[in-house]
Amino acid sequence: GVAIRVEGILVESPMSGQAVELKATKITIFGDVNAKDYPISKNKLTLEHLRKFPHLRIRTKIHAALARLRNSCSTATHTFFQMNNFKYVHTPILTSNDCEGAGETFNISNTIGTECEPFFGKNVNLTVSGQLHGETYASALSDIYTFGPTFRAENSNTSRHLAEFWMIEPEMCFIDLQDLMNITEDYIKFCLKVCLGNLMEDIEFFDKHFQPGLKKQLQTLVDTQFKRMTYTEVIECLEREIQEGRAIVRVKEIENKKFKKLAKGKHVFEEPVFWGCDLGSEHEKYMTDQLVNGALIVYNYPKEIKSFYMKENSDGKTVQAMDLLVPNIGELVGGSMRIDSHDDLLQKMEEKNISIPWYLDLRKYGSVPHGGFGLGFERMIMLISGIYNIRDVIPYPRYPKHCEM
Repeated sequence: GVAIRVEGILVESPMSGQAVELKATKITIFGDVNAKDYPISKNKLTLEHLRKFPHLRIRTKIHAALARLRNSCSTATHTFFQMNNFKYVHTPILTSNDCEGAGETFNISNTIGTECEPFFGKNVNLTVSGQLHGETYASALSDIYTFGPTFRAENSNTSRHLAEFWMIEPEMCFIDLQDLMNITEDYIKFCLKVCLGNLMEDIEFFDKHFQPGLKKQLQTLVDTQFKRMTYTEVIECLEREIQEGRAIVRVKEIENKKFKKLAKGKHVFEEPVFWGCDLGSEHEKYMTDQLVNGALIVYNYPKEIKSFYMKENSDGKTVQAMDLLVPNIGELVGGSMRIDSHDDLLQKMEEKNISIPWYLDLRKYGSVPHGGFGLGFERMIMLISGIYNIRDVIPYPRYPKHCEM
């Protein structure tokens, strides 16, 4: 942890593992450290232990590499959308709508004065998504994207969820579902290419210390077209795995001893699989890791399990929604075509008792076919780094009972 300045002669290194070394002629100490007190020891520390020191963990090799990766992916994101003529839009963090279906909201105490009068004159919460506001700009500028923090007040303690995280949400006009899937794939591959081209030393570090084979996996994702399956095809595939004995669903009624015997040598699903179920991460990872061995785009989901604004298919049962699933993580991207008919959207909102008048106005005044997706930025960092706890890939993780600094 000592901060120093070293002057000397830079020479070719006779030792393996480094190209050059500095033969010091003068060393100046700027900031000394008492090694007994310094919490980041020379010994290898677990990522969980390092979370106790969010202000110091950036000084480790792993978090420095993650910071470079976040920087590179941020730059790649702006480069991709700008080179494709998207406009960058700043959507609000404080909002009076909650983008129904996106997640639980953090309500803001916005009272003012002795009478506790609401500062904004109404209830306000932290945004869970910039999508609805993004649609307003897309209706005028055509193709836009947002890139900012979002907040979910969910008591989730999984390795994939945070209360505060960053989202990338493009919204595009005059496209269809196939276009949406193509743009999603192109964007992901662009970011992977940039990181493989600019951060190979860091990726090799992740490959060596955290996920062997990571570099090969990332290159395969770049070189291989993402497989596409309908939701119905995925359900049929999972049901076939169960029917043919390669997987089994845990049933609470089965005694433990009997279950262990039944489950021997089989993959165990904690939740049942049926048409209409909301695919869990266990189902998603089984598809990507066991059956597809790569990225998978699932589309045409049952309308009952998706949000009110998603455009229905002609079958009356499914909506034009798509999710991109990736190995070891599950869902990386979620998107859909939006309902562009005023009457259809009004009917949906009335059925679900939702009232957002200004959102209806977008369909009332010059509506166009449009769609978009949302990508959790931290999950993309997980994919590229091979570090699969989301608390380790964001500078200052916020999750239940943890908001240090």
